[in-house]
Amino acid sequence: QVQLVESGGGLVQPGGSLRLSCAASGFTFSRLAMSWYRHFPGKERELVARIGSATNSTDYADSVKGRFIISRDGAKNTVFLQMNNLRPEDTAVYYCYAVNAWNGYSYWGQGTQVTVSS
Repeated sequence: QVQLVESGGGLVQPGGSLRLSCAASGFTFSRLAMSWYRHFPGKERELVARIGSATNSTDYADSVKGRFIISRDGAKNTVFLQMNNLRPEDTAVYYCYAVNAWNGYSYWGQGTQVTVSS
């Protein structure tokens, strides 16, 4: 059973930075395609960024391109989301999401709150 534990959320002023971390356990990390989603109240979760399992290819939502960077560290079984130049509209609960590239099983983390406000 894959477990995902997020950390790094908090309160930051507009223009500031945060780095989210998602530590994975219970499965071979290299087989997991990893993503970050965010959830705004009253809306469905939206994809923020994703990184492949084998190729480490990345993809971003248009709203965060040039500001956010997703990366993974196989030695630490962790995926990161570096968020720069944060805006109030980035305020949301951010979730880590993993998909087993071999069988398609998927897993969610518990979420971490990011609040951008002065």
